[in-house]
Amino acid sequence: MTNPASGRRRTSLGLLLAASLAMSGCAMLAPKTPEQQVQAKAAEYWKARVANDYKKAYTLLVPSYRKIRTDEQFRQQFGEGASIASAEVTKVTCEATRCEAQVKLGVKTGLPSLGLGTVTSYLTDVWLLEDGAWWRFQGT
Repeated sequence: MTNPASGRRRTSLGLLLAASLAMSGCAMLAPKTPEQQVQAKAAEYWKARVANDYKKAYTLLVPSYRKIRTDEQFRQQFGEGASIASAEVTKVTCEATRCEAQVKLGVKTGLPSLGLGTVTSYLTDVWLLEDGAWWRFQGT
């Protein structure tokens, strides 16, 4: 014969676990703010750039740029002089259809003889909302 109190505890524990999972699932489905969306997209873009994955970075650019430039043309505009060693999106501020992402870069200079190592640089990325998605603005 089973203990009724033990069965109730298992049922209560199961209900508590199910409620907890349902609540965490709702949190994951909650819409992200534009700042959170752009923070994630900008981090993805710069992760690709650090890895020299220009094809991946290219996919995050505004569709209007991708209509007139190939991924190879995008890669070629950066040259061979310096490379990005690290990138961190430090702040994102948004308006209705435009966000600015502040990015801290660690850049390896193309002149190792100067002994500069990695130099810290800062830039502002512009992200635009088009067709319900955020895209990095890239000048031509």
